[in-house]
Amino acid sequence: MNNSLTSRIPIVIIFFSGLMCCQGVTATTAIESPYLSPKDIVASPNGHRLYVALHTGQAIAAINIQESRVFHTVALPYMPRALALSQDGHTLIVAGGGVTGQISLIDTVTGIIKRTLSVGHTPSDLVISPNGKTLYVCLQFDRDVQVFDLDSLTLEATIPVSRDPSAMAVSPDGSTLLVTHLSPDGQFAYVTHILARYQIPTTQLERGWTNTNALSILDVKRQTIVNTVLLDDVDLGAANPWGLTCSEDGRLISITLSGTQELCVIDRIALHDRLNKVARGEPVTSVALSPNDVPNDLAFTADIKQRIKLLGNGPRSVALIKKRAYVAEYFTDSITVLDLTDPSNASMSSIKLGPDAVITPVRDGERLFHDATICFQNWQSCATCHPGARMDALNWDLLNDGLGNPKNTKSMLLTHATPPSMVTGVRPNAEAAVRAGIRHILFSVRPETEAEAIDAYLKSLTPVPSPYLVQGRLSDSAGRGQAVFKKANCAMCHPAPLYTDQKQHAVGTGRGREENVAFDTPTLIEAWRNAPYLHDGRSATLKEVLTLYNTSDKHGHTTDLSDQDINDLTAFLRSL
Repeated sequence: MNNSLTSRIPIVIIFFSGLMCCQGVTATTAIESPYLSPKDIVASPNGHRLYVALHTGQAIAAINIQESRVFHTVALPYMPRALALSQDGHTLIVAGGGVTGQISLIDTVTGIIKRTLSVGHTPSDLVISPNGKTLYVCLQFDRDVQVFDLDSLTLEATIPVSRDPSAMAVSPDGSTLLVTHLSPDGQFAYVTHILARYQIPTTQLERGWTNTNALSILDVKRQTIVNTVLLDDVDLGAANPWGLTCSEDGRLISITLSGTQELCVIDRIALHDRLNKVARGEPVTSVALSPNDVPNDLAFTADIKQRIKLLGNGPRSVALIKKRAYVAEYFTDSITVLDLTDPSNASMSSIKLGPDAVITPVRDGERLFHDATICFQNWQSCATCHPGARMDALNWDLLNDGLGNPKNTKSMLLTHATPPSMVTGVRPNAEAAVRAGIRHILFSVRPETEAEAIDAYLKSLTPVPSPYLVQGRLSDSAGRGQAVFKKANCAMCHPAPLYTDQKQHAVGTGRGREENVAFDTPTLIEAWRNAPYLHDGRSATLKEVLTLYNTSDKHGHTTDLSDQDINDLTAFLRSL
């Protein structure tokens, strides 16, 4: 692939041997919401029912497909994120919750919760092994996969994986688990992601200048990337691909485009045939392509894909039953139903999951934050670089403070409470930054009410408890680190409770023409999830911030600290 492109493809391939075990945690607390926010969807083996995880509605909805209606709901004491169905269709497994994640087993005949089990921090996906005996639970913030015996629900192993894992698939023979999605035959894995062209100044959006949206194909047996293809069109982005599934016959790949409210349907057989020709050096279009050209070619999939505008907003998961697609739509509490054999989409319909709720500014702002249709040519949304309203760990040259000096993406958490904004404080506050972002990053002119709604959403963000806390409290090491934090004068610029003095300081981390530049003091809240660190992402870990990049003690007196003090201080910072 072209080295000028960076793809965000969190893939971990796991072979089952030499696994470590650990224990789960306690239960979570329910939060009431007027919205349902469907997030995941699965179909029964006979294709007669759909089960939908209502995330903020804290419930599971069962849908009669023939009647296109919800016939039963099961209330939960947590926010569900992921679903899996036993092979006989009699047990629905639900995962959700936050720092105190949970799994519930629901009898699909009676709707009764048979058992609830505590797991780790923020379960994001579930997979059952082909023999039906093992359950895999993907934990986003513990950054591992827990392995359970499905009969006894005992924890058998915990497998460390990469940053913020969110999706899994298991090979048909059960030997390999991938943190991604598999083709029905298990030969290929598919990953939707963004290609970020962050190494060039963001002076325009045309033809994917800043971001393109992609599908990567991996050969599972060889553990190699086959290639990456773009989902966009030449002058229309396919922003924020989300859910992905293959049809049972393996002919179609369906991908939800959460930023553009579309379903992208690709002829899988034609796609692989085209990629094979490129690999063999055979022409597939009027222009000869090398394998390295494919990730840059906005026309490569043009005639083998269809982008279908959905009836609702915020598509997430998609389920295929024969030739029908069912798409869960987060912001409209609905499911769009469409016949994939109908090119006109005239038979498209919608299933409402509940009564319409009054849309508050916070809810509307969350929708707008994820909506790429407010961007020029739909290339990206605010969430493209700020997934979960946090950060993408990349350096961007947004031209806020000149050309050719990219800065690390900042989390949106507490931005409105800690002015000024941007790494060098060039925006007086977050309100100004939001409006500048709409103009200069989305390249759009929008009503002031939309910026106000985005403000309301960002102000509503609350910190996620650190996975390094022990039953909600500082560990012994972090407790000692809290004292070191004061001893090293870290609190001078990072005073509680926001852990920032909201001032700018030259702390010796600037290089070249930025050698003496003063940078905004960042909040340390959620520092555990915001690596890499410093204005240019130079530091991979918090420990490096304290040691390798603080030799002159300009951001805390750390050079005279013992190794134990440094480790304890790092433990404290990771607990905030």
